[in-house]
Amino acid sequence: MSQDDAGVDLGTSLGYLLKETSSVLRAAMEAVLRPLGMTVTHYSCLELLAQRPGLSNSELARGTFVTRQSMNVLLQALERDGYVTRPAEAPVGKALPTRLTPRGRRSLAKASAAVRSVEVRMLSGLTEAEQSAARTTLRSMIRSLREPEEEG
Repeated sequence: MSQDDAGVDLGTSLGYLLKETSSVLRAAMEAVLRPLGMTVTHYSCLELLAQRPGLSNSELARGTFVTRQSMNVLLQALERDGYVTRPAEAPVGKALPTRLTPRGRRSLAKASAAVRSVEVRMLSGLTEAEQSAARTTLRSMIRSLREPEEEG
């Protein structure tokens, strides 16, 4: 049997380890966000809006890795609950720019602290140099996968 037929060794596959890390990280984040009445997607949406006010539904969906439809449902709930505001009509085109309200900012501050505690825990076994190397490596992997595959 050739190496190509052997499948993936899950113990050494970086892709599998990344997926497992992502899954464990998400579960840890959900655990600290749940008492605050949030999900990871809810938190990610508020964090994006704090950093880039006025993003559209589509931009928020891309930034939080969900569908536009899912983001639209979330934004309607966030608006109803007073965390964000959106104009009744689009100022330009069809996009409704979304902004955090003071309530949204207060909620985000608590959630950010909770999420930071998870990240600190995740990185606690790494030196500053190892953390820097990990960021560099992950960015390189992302770049490589975003580049179109060369035709052979």
